[in-house]
Amino acid sequence: MRIVVDVMGGDHGCEVVIEGVKIALHACSKISELCLVGDEAQIRVAMTKARLQDDRVKIVHTTEVLTMEDKPLDVLRRKKDCSMARAMELVKQGQGDAMISRGNTGGLMAAATVKLRPLENVERPAIATVLPTPQKYFLLLDAGANAECKPLHLAQFAIMGSVYS
Repeated sequence: MRIVVDVMGGDHGCEVVIEGVKIALHACSKISELCLVGDEAQIRVAMTKARLQDDRVKIVHTTEVLTMEDKPLDVLRRKKDCSMARAMELVKQGQGDAMISRGNTGGLMAAATVKLRPLENVERPAIATVLPTPQKYFLLLDAGANAECKPLHLAQFAIMGSVYS
């Protein structure tokens, strides 16, 4: 599995993401490549600090960051070289099987909707999260992408969740 990571998204810098990357690489042998997208100098400093050296790690340098204060459409209009936009583009180009970001949720949904395109007859994407319970795992849709939904959207989320699980 090839995972693309928006390293610059979020409130606490890239060190937290790099620590998570290190844990994931040690825990999951199915990861064949982990592409870290963001400011290369900051990523390298964080990797050194975390003592992360792994041949499966690749870095793609970007010059911009989509902050939590930015408008969601800035990822498509003003900050085309931000880590989130570039990470989504790598997935679109088939260079990654999955993408992880802890950045601006609205920006993430805008980038996914425009760059990846939802399935036919799906009007809105939904954020899915897997919650562990004592008996099994539970898939929750929508976990924060949509503040206002029509009944049709809720039905589409239910269908997507059912198919995924």
